[in-house]
Amino acid sequence: QVQLVESGGGLVQAGGSLRLSCAASGSIFSINAMGWYRQAPGKQRELVARITSDRSTIYADSVKGRFTMARDNAKNTVYLQMNSLKPEDTAVYYCAISKYWGQGTQVTVSS
Repeated sequence: QVQLVESGGGLVQAGGSLRLSCAASGSIFSINAMGWYRQAPGKQRELVARITSDRSTIYADSVKGRFTMARDNAKNTVYLQMNSLKPEDTAVYYCAISKYWGQGTQVTVSS
C-alpha cells in the first residue's frame, strides 16, 4: 500500500510563490514517475507537471517557466515550486504515483 501526503498549500497574492511537497510511503517511489495534478471548481482534473525516475520533467503549457517539479528519492518526496502565481492557478493540487493519489492541498491565489 502506498500513501501520499501533500502539504504546502495556502492563500497567496498574485505574483507570490508557494512550494508544495508530497511525501510517499512504500518502495515504489524511486522507480516510478510522479505527477502533480490540479482541479479547479467546475473543471476537470489536469496534469500540471510530471517527473520520471531519472528526473526528466514535463509541464503543462499554462505553468511552463513558472513551476518547477523536483524529487528527492532519499526522502521519498516530490516538490512543486510555484512562482509568479496567478488567480487561475487556484485549485486543489494532488500528487500521484501509479494508481495512488494523495488527498490534495488547496492553493488559492487572490488578485
